[in-house]
Amino acid sequence: MAERGSDTLRYGPMKPVGLSNPHKPGTRPYAVVQLRQDNSLGTLWNMVGFQTKLKHGEQVRVFRMIPGLEQAEFARLGGLHRNTFLNSPKLLDATLRLKADPRLRFAGQITGVEGYVESAAIGLITGRFAAAECLGRKLMPPPPTTALSALLNHITGGHLSADSEGTRSFQPMNVNFGLFPPIATPPHPGGKGPRSFKGFDRKRALSRRALADLDVWLAPSASVAAE
Repeated sequence: MAERGSDTLRYGPMKPVGLSNPHKPGTRPYAVVQLRQDNSLGTLWNMVGFQTKLKHGEQVRVFRMIPGLEQAEFARLGGLHRNTFLNSPKLLDATLRLKADPRLRFAGQITGVEGYVESAAIGLITGRFAAAECLGRKLMPPPPTTALSALLNHITGGHLSADSEGTRSFQPMNVNFGLFPPIATPPHPGGKGPRSFKGFDRKRALSRRALADLDVWLAPSASVAAE
């Protein structure tokens, strides 16, 4: 796109037409970056139309030049690919059955997840849902603090964004820590209130919580109940 001219992006994914600045009536911005909310907590946002072949370090450098994103934490960086997937929040129920025909279940990448591990994980949980149903039992969903639940929530209704006409705009996603519920911060050693989790410490705490909750869910008496 850059080869087509310096104004190509601002008349493409950064098109400002139809948008106004309430602080400057009658003016139009030169270009805009649309941020689409990608989890119910409002902690993860997608930069719309930013597929790119730039190296990851260069993406971070360029994106932080955008006003307001100087201190942004990037959960996932952009790339170019083609993917075929269902509009899962509209078509699938919470156990990955087709709403129009519950005899059918979908699994893997076509449900709207990206990555080998994510696709395999959704395949496994779909199999467990199907097996429980065949046995006349109900499989409880994974705890919301886990990566598996984060993926399920994203593809079965946790994705919140909508386009200008109010229609859901669903896009596939890898699992990332931005999809997890926030974790309670420990007290500050100096007694000055809670301290903030950053970087590796936060991710380690989220992982420990997820593993502990997953152990409880995996216990037969906890995850499966007779209907």
